[in-house]
Amino acid sequence: MSIDLCVFDAIAGPPQHDEMHIAGRCIPRLVGEFWTARQRQASALHEIAYRACFKPQLPRYFIERLSQPGDVVYDPFGGRGTTAIEAALLGRRVINNDISPLSAILTAPRLRPPAHQAVAERLARISPAAHGAEIDLSMFFHPATEREIVGLRDYLRRRRQQGEEDDVDAWIRMVATNRLTGHSSGFFSVYTLPPNQAASPQRQRLINARLNQQPTYRDTRAIILRKTLSLMRGLTESQVAHLRQASQSALLLTGDAHATPMIASESVQLTVTSPPFLDVVQYARDNWLRCWFNDLDAQVIESAIAQMRRLDDWLSVMAAVFGELYRITRPGGWVAFEVGEVHGGRLRLDEHIVPVGEAAGFVCAAVLVNQQRFTKTANIWGIRNNERGTNTNRVVLFRKA
Repeated sequence: MSIDLCVFDAIAGPPQHDEMHIAGRCIPRLVGEFWTARQRQASALHEIAYRACFKPQLPRYFIERLSQPGDVVYDPFGGRGTTAIEAALLGRRVINNDISPLSAILTAPRLRPPAHQAVAERLARISPAAHGAEIDLSMFFHPATEREIVGLRDYLRRRRQQGEEDDVDAWIRMVATNRLTGHSSGFFSVYTLPPNQAASPQRQRLINARLNQQPTYRDTRAIILRKTLSLMRGLTESQVAHLRQASQSALLLTGDAHATPMIASESVQLTVTSPPFLDVVQYARDNWLRCWFNDLDAQVIESAIAQMRRLDDWLSVMAAVFGELYRITRPGGWVAFEVGEVHGGRLRLDEHIVPVGEAAGFVCAAVLVNQQRFTKTANIWGIRNNERGTNTNRVVLFRKA
């Protein structure tokens, strides 16, 4: 299948063009700076901390080129909902799936953002609990802050159990979940890192001792209202209309990516996703506090997540996912599958995923390697190329004939 590779332009000059030879096929490979963090400044609505999420410029790049307004855009490994939110902002219909219920908790409210005043009025009705949490959280929160968090948790639990949780409640739940722990006064907790996962109580005690710190009072109501304003800054009336329109048909699923019977066959124009890579995330350890706040069992969720320590295991799981993606993708539709370099760059998953996608029936059209200058030091998924000043995304593009 031929494809006009000119559609995949680079913003910093023409991309380098070579070929990958995989299973007797020559796959075009484009290397360049296709998107950057500054390219079309991302909406503030994306600013929800979550481990291992890609920047919204990545899905935007493919959504703009490989779909039209009204098309369905899907992410089977939705995480914080980056693809879904970006697609909705661009006037597409959205489907989001993730094995963790936290994904829907973080995604759905941003498709239906409430008025700031409505959030303020609702928060004013929620009283602190008369007691602290049933578990020891004293290493994270001031006692008064902890009672406010427990009051929020009790209120949201009651509203959900009574079937009365509305858009405002869901928004408060999402923001509070995101503000539980972090590294600044914009979070409920004493200083801790990183903001997208919770330290263990034992680890937090060590942090407190090292920094000679004690949890000080944090006004949870004020923090939620400030974060609400921050998330909504710059949203245009048109974008809000797009979000609400997308919410009317949105499917926010919680389950395995290889079995999604609620998605109609040949209904998806574009999938943009990044799968989990080879057992690098400890779900229960990272999300125990968020799960506690939302009455979720982190251990049960983690047991449902495929722990793939070997490449063969990972490829087997991805083969099942691609089989399902082929069923739901319409003819002429696309899959943009972002993978990384793991094991210190020695294992390039793009070279392994091409035959998996093609075995499912797709044709690999190209591999895009996005390289850009990177100003922060970070080692994600075991990648150390950031220490050399670059940040690399590898996206394998498949098309259904």
